[in-house]
Amino acid sequence: MKKNFLLILFVATFSLESCVVKQVASEPNLVVVKKAPRNHQVVFIKKKKYYRWGGKYYRKTRRGYVVVRL
Repeated sequence: MKKNFLLILFVATFSLESCVVKQVASEPNLVVVKKAPRNHQVVFIKKKKYYRWGGKYYRKTRRGYVVVRL
């Protein structure tokens, strides 16, 4: 009887689904520019390299240039 109870408990434990759902937050306004224009400026702020054009600052990533807020 004890073996049957443990077997039912074991099966019930692993057959139940979790109510937790994993959600990954994405950046909604992420702007990626593949190539910087010719009139861009290189700016160093706190020893970090940024690129500036059109009144916005960008940093270089593998995918291209991403807008950053300073």
